[in-house]
Amino acid sequence: MKTETKYFGEIEYDATDVLHFAKGLFAFEDEKRFLLLPFADSDGTLLCLQSLATPGLAFVLMNPFALSPAYAPELTADELAELGVEDSHQLCYYVMCVVKSPVADSTLNFKCPVVINDETCQAMQVILEGDAYGMRHLLSEFAAAPGAEKC
Repeated sequence: MKTETKYFGEIEYDATDVLHFAKGLFAFEDEKRFLLLPFADSDGTLLCLQSLATPGLAFVLMNPFALSPAYAPELTADELAELGVEDSHQLCYYVMCVVKSPVADSTLNFKCPVVINDETCQAMQVILEGDAYGMRHLLSEFAAAPGAEKC
């Protein structure tokens, strides 16, 4: 299959690559199907969450563990059940990035990660309980963590 994307032009993809967001994303509840595309030379740390319904809609995501290896998101029992797992560690987590100029002023939302069951391609955006994580962490707060996990 083919689709037009915001950052990569027209690309081919397989139906097995489609992520399914039953509830959409916050403020984009009607957007249910996305592709997760890595940006070149990012080693899987910087990705694009591309809508399949709206070619101009794409979000920049980052692997939070590459920035903060101590990041420890915990989902509720209902969220785990919705994603078909029993433990938060069975999932992949990505944080949304608002890219600014200069890049060091970009912000990351650690409070509301995108969570993916990479075995079923079910995904959701959650709001983590507690106040351990914020919605606007400056990218400049983080140093790259060598050997950080990819997922």
